[in-house]
Amino acid sequence: MRTTSLAAVVALTAGIVLAAPVSAGGEPSGPDNVCIPSVAETDVLEPGPVDICVSVFKPAAASKDNRVPVLLHSHGWGGSRTSAPGSFQRYLDAGFGVVSIDQRGFGESGGKAHVEDPAFEGADVIAVIDYVASLDWVKRDGPEDPVLGAIGGSYGGGYQFVGAFTELMLTGRTRFDALAPQITWYSLNESLAPSDVVRTAWTGLLYTAGLDAHTSTVHAGFAEGMATGNWPASMAEFFHDNGPGFHVEQGRKLDIPVLLRQGSSDNLFPLDQAIDNFDLALTDRARRDSLLIGYNGGHALPNVLPIGTAVPGDACSARLSGAGYDELELRFFAENLLGAPRELTGHGRYHLMTARGDCLSVDSVAPTARYSLPDITTTTAAGLPQQIKIADGPLTIAGTSQLDALVTALGVDSRAFFALSVGTSAVDAQVVQNNVLPHREESVGLGTRRQIELPSVAATVEEGESLFLTVSPVSDMFALHGSRTPGAMLLKDVSVKLPVVG
Repeated sequence: MRTTSLAAVVALTAGIVLAAPVSAGGEPSGPDNVCIPSVAETDVLEPGPVDICVSVFKPAAASKDNRVPVLLHSHGWGGSRTSAPGSFQRYLDAGFGVVSIDQRGFGESGGKAHVEDPAFEGADVIAVIDYVASLDWVKRDGPEDPVLGAIGGSYGGGYQFVGAFTELMLTGRTRFDALAPQITWYSLNESLAPSDVVRTAWTGLLYTAGLDAHTSTVHAGFAEGMATGNWPASMAEFFHDNGPGFHVEQGRKLDIPVLLRQGSSDNLFPLDQAIDNFDLALTDRARRDSLLIGYNGGHALPNVLPIGTAVPGDACSARLSGAGYDELELRFFAENLLGAPRELTGHGRYHLMTARGDCLSVDSVAPTARYSLPDITTTTAAGLPQQIKIADGPLTIAGTSQLDALVTALGVDSRAFFALSVGTSAVDAQVVQNNVLPHREESVGLGTRRQIELPSVAATVEEGESLFLTVSPVSDMFALHGSRTPGAMLLKDVSVKLPVVG
């Protein structure tokens, strides 16, 4: 139970503890290791402030007379901060300081993980920014306002959004000048349990990886979800505030450049999460200065049932930077934090790697072309996937597709799993970029009109191949969370809208 006001997040900026000395010698200089007290809202597990521990990497040439911007960095879920000497040398050589953070509940930091809650991790990021602003070698936009960027992926992308949005919520602005979140989320509820169907493969791995950091709410909710196959109301409430989606609901958008890099074959935080961040969480002005990169990677477990495919790589970063993502990220920050000439191109567009390895750059990812399909009947709870032909190649799609149908459910809490696949026939067709989404009918219903979102993908269908709609009663990504009773799902008056390119 929270007992203090969220305004307390800015109350404590003193009392910083030096945890370890700077390393010396011929090797790259080690960081200052510092623990910063953070005042967050309290609950029964955390009755007071906790220490948030960081490693501060200062460029050799930085000083009070030669101030430099700083990049915050943090780890993925279950990880810890980076503190080894030389870890961020490419950033230091480029003229940036780096501060790597142990997030609440991980590494040397105290407390329990509230999974990027504005009242907890949001407060922690603000405390770190306050500390960075106190360093005399850090460049500033104004008093207590450092020139600031952020890097990191997954949970290390989530802290960037929670920090920026929490500041925006409390003060009407954020001190971040640019962000570069990778493979992160827009909504944790949509990601962990789309249509309230638990993404079993990933929730099990994540729960185990953060076992010691969980609150009692997560322990109880995980057990309930695994037992019932439903996303518990307690989990939906716990995660509701913990992503950009919550802030967008409240009318907030970020007005700073963002470099979004998302795994198109990521089946924990799929491509649609980055598209929502790009389309909904940024102002129009910010989006014109931002980039969205889709690549084949990230949280990418292979789909076996139904089987999926994707060629790993990052063709779009290579094309935009002439090298790869590391170079693209450095140039993005050089342009936005150091004032380097704006030479990167492709701002305001979606740059999506296909399952085969090509890069498509498009201005829109919305569906544009409609295809009619025959009636579809699928069993629920058990059975094999079906492949229903949509169109023959050559065909290129990039973005989010939608299925429209009159749906009849012959069973209670019926579930089916949908995807797009490519092959020379229904026999060899494979799911594009390993992404499947569930559709759920909670009660018996006759002919209800439904719009079912399909996974966001990029794909080229060659001459002699076809694009298929895959409909399966089961998915290994949602193992044990298929239909709760045997039955069938019938789809009539079926059509698919595709984001066709060209």
